[in-house]
Amino acid sequence: MAGLPRDSGDARDTVVTLARSLGVAASTVSRALRGDPRISTKTRRRVEALAAERGYAPNVLARTLASGHSGLIALSLGPISNPFYVELMQEAVIQAAARDLRLLLLHAGAGPIEDQTAQTLLQYQVDGCLITSAELSSHAARICAVHNVPVVMVNRVPKLHASAIACDNFLGGQDLARLLLGGGHQRFAIIRGNPDSSTSIERERGFAEMLKNHGIDFDLRINGGSTYEGGFAAGRMFAEMPRDRQPDAIFAVADIMAMGVVDALRIGGIRVPDDISVVGFDGIAQGAWPAYAITSVQQPIAAMVSRGLDLLTARIGTSTVPDEVVLLRGELILRRSARLPVRMAA
Repeated sequence: MAGLPRDSGDARDTVVTLARSLGVAASTVSRALRGDPRISTKTRRRVEALAAERGYAPNVLARTLASGHSGLIALSLGPISNPFYVELMQEAVIQAAARDLRLLLLHAGAGPIEDQTAQTLLQYQVDGCLITSAELSSHAARICAVHNVPVVMVNRVPKLHASAIACDNFLGGQDLARLLLGGGHQRFAIIRGNPDSSTSIERERGFAEMLKNHGIDFDLRINGGSTYEGGFAAGRMFAEMPRDRQPDAIFAVADIMAMGVVDALRIGGIRVPDDISVVGFDGIAQGAWPAYAITSVQQPIAAMVSRGLDLLTARIGTSTVPDEVVLLRGELILRRSARLPVRMAA
């Protein structure tokens, strides 16, 4: 490309200057950079090569003004102290880029998305919003609805009108209870997550209903806040109980809490799983570490993100597509933190 003339006096290349250097129309350059199939492969490669050589970057603002779409998707993320949300974010970044979309992180942490953050969605002219943990306030939801900014919940079933994709947390809770019952456990405890979280509520409900179907009621339920520290505090409390009052199986509704429970029990002289079995939910990579080996329900993160982006892109620029809630089945992962039914252990 060195033989192509460079316009003198241009401090920064534009579509026009690139077109002039290549001897083609500016519309051809613009279409080639967008991957328009009407442009031949040979021409597209020439355009891409010169653009790379000149360090040309498309003017996203100009594209937004011309098309009405920015290609930006706002991302609301849960607390990154929980590795589940880090894994989800990484998957979302990869899949969004493959669709020529970019993510704009607007919220991270516990608590609802505030109205000020919702206003920021409009300031950046995002095409839509993926919410992975927090809930929208009713006013923030109205802001998005009025300005036709579609919202899709990932890992949440919404209280307000929005589309959603989530793991079937109820069935996952049932699977774990069934597994522990098969392993001969009789005394159960649950460590809850955030009390307003649909995921935590549904996991607990599925677990409790399965036990109730087998004639077991229990009231040993501790709030752990979906944090390692919360799980550790609960585990320490269980370890200090008289042995005849201790549960013999603990369900922490998030793996990060299950890891804290395992550490606290072992420090307290409790053997896992010989004395107390521990199970979790999410299937985070750290839960598979040999020191923990957490039996868990693994959420299908890749499929959830893919379906979430499908739901979102179908709603960009239109208000005629109805809201949809999709539940995907999680996978029961058997590891060493829980005593298993004899037939499964074999």
